[in-house]
Amino acid sequence: QVQLVESGGGLVQAGGSLRLSCAAPGRTFSSYAMGWFRQAPGKEREFVSKINWSGGATYYADSVKGRFTISRDNAKNTVYLQMNSLKPEDTAVYYCAADPSYGSKWVIGDMNYWGKGTLVTVSS
Repeated sequence: QVQLVESGGGLVQAGGSLRLSCAAPGRTFSSYAMGWFRQAPGKEREFVSKINWSGGATYYADSVKGRFTISRDNAKNTVYLQMNSLKPEDTAVYYCAADPSYGSKWVIGDMNYWGKGTLVTVSS
């Protein structure tokens, strides 16, 4: 069982930036697609972004496109989410996920592996 560990969450003012990291200690996931979901208080979990195994393909939800950037470093077993121009509506628990597939499973969030989440709070 792959254990994913997120870090980098915190409190930031609107317009600010944060970088989230997701690592898989003791296990390589270089052959997996990786990505991020988020869940705001009182709302359902939603897809944020994904990246394929090589980093050559990425995809973003419309709500974050142009503001967030996903990347990965397979040598460090880590995937990142750079979040710029943050808005109060970005406030949520952000979850890292991994799956052998880069395909449509990400739309419904049917991922094989999940982290426990990191809280991002954006104040207005």
